[in-house]
Amino acid sequence: MKPVIFIPCDAAALAVGADKVASAISQTLAARGLDAQIVRNGSRGLHWLEPMVEVRTGHGRVAYGPVKPSDVEGLFDAGFLEGADHPLFLGEARELPFLKRQTRLTFARCGVTDPLSVSDYRHYKGLRGLENAVTMQPGDIVQMVTDSGLRGRGGAGFPTGIKWDTVRKAPGARKYVVCNADEGDSGTFADRMIMEGDPFVLIEGMAIAGIATGATKGYIYTRSEYPHAIQTMRAAIEIARREGILGPAVLGSEHAFDMEMRVGAGAYVCGEETSMLNSLEGKRGVVRAKPPVPALEGLFGCPTVVNNVLSLASIPLILDRGAEYYRDFGVGKSRGTMPIQLAGNIKHGGLFETAFGITLNELIYDIGGGTASGRPVKAVQVGGPLGAYFPTSHFDIPFDYEAFTANNGLIGHAGIVVFDDTVDMMKQARFAFEFCALESCGKCTPCRIGAVRGAEVIDKIAAGAGVAEQKALLDDLCNTMRLGSLCALGGFTPYPVSSALTHFPEDFGPRPQSQTQPAEAAE
Repeated sequence: MKPVIFIPCDAAALAVGADKVASAISQTLAARGLDAQIVRNGSRGLHWLEPMVEVRTGHGRVAYGPVKPSDVEGLFDAGFLEGADHPLFLGEARELPFLKRQTRLTFARCGVTDPLSVSDYRHYKGLRGLENAVTMQPGDIVQMVTDSGLRGRGGAGFPTGIKWDTVRKAPGARKYVVCNADEGDSGTFADRMIMEGDPFVLIEGMAIAGIATGATKGYIYTRSEYPHAIQTMRAAIEIARREGILGPAVLGSEHAFDMEMRVGAGAYVCGEETSMLNSLEGKRGVVRAKPPVPALEGLFGCPTVVNNVLSLASIPLILDRGAEYYRDFGVGKSRGTMPIQLAGNIKHGGLFETAFGITLNELIYDIGGGTASGRPVKAVQVGGPLGAYFPTSHFDIPFDYEAFTANNGLIGHAGIVVFDDTVDMMKQARFAFEFCALESCGKCTPCRIGAVRGAEVIDKIAAGAGVAEQKALLDDLCNTMRLGSLCALGGFTPYPVSSALTHFPEDFGPRPQSQTQPAEAAE
């Protein structure tokens, strides 16, 4: 049996030298006259171990990492093609504690397969959902998605089945499926990992959405900062056309569906669905007033399904295994699994997919290993730069939509950024306003002006100018932005500000003059 060496081509692995490791392994194989196959897979999401190299031997698939080019000769000397012991030896990949504790549904193939191999995708149960979908009535597909309890994974948490049913019933000769892959939240990378590591699952999910709603054209909208994801997705779309997965007869059926990539310039506000649709149409990325909602008048004025990458990537499993199977995971109204991204000052950062209901305590300490600095955790921000800051006293809150809403937080795209006790929460609050001011589309006054005024108010607090009055003004300003903004950019900016002020009031006060100048906050 020829050994197979898996070296990730995921952007996170490339950033720490995966291409150089692949080159060193290829050269060593040639120099030693050894016969082995190299597969550039996606990442499994254990980022502190990247580049993590795996070898499939007659005894299973074992991992080594993190591997540097200078380690390669020593690995071959030790016999790593046979899975031999070495200081970088990690054991069987699927038995690693970080992976073994997960419930991988959406990410089951990510890091396991060749991202651009349809045969690999089929071998690992791909296309089963689409094969079922082409034999079903559109209404039955929508009902299955509704019954699964799947909610939008992009941040809003809106029931996916209800959105699909609205588009299905909407009149119109032309309908669209748009995948919002404009992953702009700090500490998030799950969308990118899917596009780079398992692109066919996104293609399959979008094709099912098209069949269910009567849409025949799909678009994936992502940002120019994701060159590897763009390249992989475009290649996968071409392969899918050749294989009959996309085109005038999806899997030989009477259903037509095709799709393409569209690349934006990286404006954060284009993560908001109506701004994204404007950008797709070649217009300036500004928020549209609602109603009408995109499900009725979306792209080019036509009924449009707008879903996040993770929402669409969850669909094939539901169509394969059934609504009940998916709904059995999770708690309350939060069903299924959530790929949680651990980032910031954390020892074991990466992607951890699990059912809703896990606590921040488990995620930060048991799974993440605490801070990378070794200092005590002071706060975590959940849900991107507009998410609330939670103190350690809130770490027993279950990870689900309703529990977070009840505690004035939001799950968002499930990015968790960890901060140790050296963080200055007033600077973090100022950063939220500064970020909003930079990224605002300018359509509405509360967001456009409120963010600028918010930064000014915090500067006055730091300078000791009427601190009590400025704090009251800050609270009033947050209420105005939350209630008056057209979209979530201005409406959610108060979350990090108010939570920092509520949970860390000791950080909000006068500073020495040397510290009162605006400083760049840590993301």
